[in-house]
Amino acid sequence: MRDIVFTRQSGWIPSVVREDGELKLMLGAGADANHEPRTFTFPISEAHLGVIREDLARHLLLWSAVLPLCDAAGTRGRLDENAAVTLLDPILLAAPADVDALFRRIPWDKGRLIAHGADIGLLERGRMCAAMRTATETSNGQRAQEYRADRRRAARGTVLGPLDAAILKYTGQYLHGATVPRRMPDAADPALLPEVMRVIATADRACAGMRIGRDPRRGKRATDKRDWSRMETTVEAAVRREHPGLADDAVRTVSFLMCSEAADRSRNTPMEDDEEAAGHRADFGGGARKTALSFTDDKGVERKWLRSGPRSATAEFWEFVGDRSAADNEVFTIEDEEMGEGIQLHFYADSIARITTLREGDGRSDPEYRVEYGLVDGIGGYRKLVSAFARGGCAALEQHGPWMLDVAEFERARRRRDTR
Repeated sequence: MRDIVFTRQSGWIPSVVREDGELKLMLGAGADANHEPRTFTFPISEAHLGVIREDLARHLLLWSAVLPLCDAAGTRGRLDENAAVTLLDPILLAAPADVDALFRRIPWDKGRLIAHGADIGLLERGRMCAAMRTATETSNGQRAQEYRADRRRAARGTVLGPLDAAILKYTGQYLHGATVPRRMPDAADPALLPEVMRVIATADRACAGMRIGRDPRRGKRATDKRDWSRMETTVEAAVRREHPGLADDAVRTVSFLMCSEAADRSRNTPMEDDEEAAGHRADFGGGARKTALSFTDDKGVERKWLRSGPRSATAEFWEFVGDRSAADNEVFTIEDEEMGEGIQLHFYADSIARITTLREGDGRSDPEYRVEYGLVDGIGGYRKLVSAFARGGCAALEQHGPWMLDVAEFERARRRRDTR
């Protein structure tokens, strides 16, 4: 039989219970193998209960000191009750100087005390009882998170000024740099918000008209790394030029915000519009030459495109690539069977082959092909080549050379490029 004798407003602060006539401190900490919270208890006296009732600071200090023992118990071990009991008198009943001395010798959970309002400067100087004069029964978990984030920055030599911190909070990246940034004016210090907005305006102007295209080679929602890097460099240069006092963390979070927004716009754009934005003219209507194309991948999957359909050949092809491309599926072919020509894209090597039929097979002999190889400069280069082929076939690719017939010559050129 367990009866609650004393509990505080916050459900996580340890409670006092009576179990089979014995007073015990009960707290939840950690989790078991099934990720369910664990509950620990250990015996206390009436004198300890009296202090716990009347002195929030000592109650929180005891909690902070017991938590490492709970962590040591792991997912299924038992709490070291003897070690927990030995903490009671030195924390609850001893003089403040002795409490401070004890905490210099034992492990304790600093984040828990910070979340409950402890003075961080006094905590770091080891003045535990003085630090807890500002303690509150309610918890502010974000305060502890911000402290840990500041400690991580300090470990790599970064100290934020007030405007730097306001910018990071505006983008939602103050606590975690890997968080996808957003525009959150309410999160920034209101007094600094006008300055924050001036920095954001600088970034907006710097990348106006720039875009981050999609890269279907890496999936349907992947974006072009080169476009991202180009926008990132442009924004960071402009922000550093106009706001030279900002810390690197603040500058990077602004460029991350701009790039993330541009990438999202691209991902949510229909493939046809994405092609137009990338500067490649649609290849149906208006004198377009191709009327039917066949797309295949390295797994033998095929998709047909007809000019009479609702979508452009390039949009249809890149959607096919986005659907099918994978680490073991990086060779894609576009073929015009009627004209006897096609291109083969080698994504793993940033290269392409254009193939033309010189002589059709007649049953007694195999067909004869002319195969020429070229190097490709990233997804932008692939887009230009695919668009040109869809408009005018292999002849339209001539200007995008050089084209090499000799495989050995091509491999040497590829190695020279890859070692630059």
